[in-house]
Amino acid sequence: MLCKCWYDCSWKQISRTNSNDTFDNWNNTYHRWNNYSLIISQKYWKKEKRHMNTPFKFIKKKLADELPSELLNIVPDKWEKIGEVLVLKLDDKLSDYKKIIGETYANFLNCKTVLNDIGGITGILRKPDVEIIYGNSDTVTVHKENNVRYRLDPQKVMFSSGNMDERKRMSRISKPDEVVVDMFAGIGYFTLPIAVHSKPKKIYACEKNPISFDFLRENIVLNNVVDIVEPLPGDNRKIAPKGVADRAIMGYIGDTQRFLPTAFRCLKDIGVIHFHDKYPEKQVPKNPLETIKKEAEKYNLKTKMLNYRKVKSFAPGINHYVFDLKVEKK
Repeated sequence: MLCKCWYDCSWKQISRTNSNDTFDNWNNTYHRWNNYSLIISQKYWKKEKRHMNTPFKFIKKKLADELPSELLNIVPDKWEKIGEVLVLKLDDKLSDYKKIIGETYANFLNCKTVLNDIGGITGILRKPDVEIIYGNSDTVTVHKENNVRYRLDPQKVMFSSGNMDERKRMSRISKPDEVVVDMFAGIGYFTLPIAVHSKPKKIYACEKNPISFDFLRENIVLNNVVDIVEPLPGDNRKIAPKGVADRAIMGYIGDTQRFLPTAFRCLKDIGVIHFHDKYPEKQVPKNPLETIKKEAEKYNLKTKMLNYRKVKSFAPGINHYVFDLKVEKK
C-alpha cells in the first residue's frame, strides 16, 4: 500500500514490498523500491514535470495548425472549469480565433460550453461579464468540490476557484452548537461547506442578488441541509438577524468595512467575524486591523485577531485576505 503525497513531492511506502517491485512515476520512468521508503526530492519532480504531456501542451499543439505562430504564445495556459463550463480570459488579439480556440479547449477538457471573461466581476451584485465563444447556450451546471454540490450559471453568477482553500478551511471551522450568519451567501459558497461538514445548529444565509438567491435555495435542497440553512433574501443590513450569531461571515470584496456594524449586531456578546477584503500587501495586517478596531470601539466592543491569511492574489502587490477576529463587549 502506497501513500502519495503530491504537495511535498514525496512518496512513502507503508508496507514492505519486494525490492524488485516497480511503479510508474507518470512519465513511464520506473524506479525500484528498497526497504520501506523512497523519497523523491522536489527538485527532481520539478525537472520531471517539465517533460510531462499536460492538457495545455496538447491544446497548444492542436492550435498550432489554426493560429498564426505569433499568436500561439498568448493562448491562455490557465482556465477555470466550473462543472461542465470552462471560463477563459483571451487576449483581444485572439478575437478572430475565439471560436476555434473555444472548440479546442472544450474538446480536450470535456466541456459543454466555453466562456470568455471580458470584464471580470462587476457591480454590487457581483455579476460576471462574459461571452459564449463555443457550445451550448444553456450554461447551468453543477460544480462538485469537497463533497459539496453547487448548481449555478457561470454566465449569471460568480464562482471563484481561487477561493477553494478558504471554502475547505471554513468547512471545518464551525461547531455543532453554533449559530452562523453568512452575510454574503451568494449561491452558498461558504454556507454549504459549513452546513455539510460542520453541521452547526443554524446558518442564516443572506443574499441580495435574486439570481444567486434562487440557486442558493436549490443548493440547500441539493445538499440536504434544509434543516440547517435558512435563506434570507435581501440586503443583509436590513434582514440579517440580530444578537443570534456565534460566527458572522463577511465574504465580500470591496469596502467590506461598511458592513461591520451589521456584523456586530448579528453577534451574541462574544463571537467571531471572518472579514474579507483586498489590501496592498504592505498594509497587512496593521491597516485593516486598525480600521476594524476603530469601528468596533463605536459600539463599545473590543477585537482580537485570531488569524489572518491570504486567500488569493488580486492584482500585482494587492491580495484578497481574510481576518478571523474575536469580538466581545468591553
